[in-house]
Amino acid sequence: MDNLTEMHRRERRRYVVGYGGSLVLTLIVFIIAYVFGIKTTGVYLTIGLLGLAQLIVQLVYFLHIDRRRSSREDLDLVLFSTLVLLIIIVGTVWIMGNLSVRMHTYPM
Repeated sequence: MDNLTEMHRRERRRYVVGYGGSLVLTLIVFIIAYVFGIKTTGVYLTIGLLGLAQLIVQLVYFLHIDRRRSSREDLDLVLFSTLVLLIIIVGTVWIMGNLSVRMHTYPM
C-alpha cells in the first residue's frame, strides 16, 4: 500500500507543478499584453513563444508525453494530428487568398 501512496503523491505533484507552470505562463502573457500592448511584433513573438512553452508544459505534465519509449506512440499521434491541422489551416488560407486575388478584393 505504501508504493501506491507514493505513486499517487508523485502524480499529484506532477499535476500541481503543471498547473502552476501553466498559470505562471498565462499570467506572464497577460502582464506583457497589459504593459506593452499588442502593437509591436516583439510582443507577438513573445506571446507565441510563451504559448509554445505552455503547450510543452501541458503535453509533459498533463498528457505525460515525453521522450521515453513507452510514450513514443502518443507523441507520434500528437505530431501527426498537428501536421494534419497545419495542412488544413495553411490550405484554407492559401485557397482564400487565391480567391481574394482572383476576385480583385485584396486590399490596395
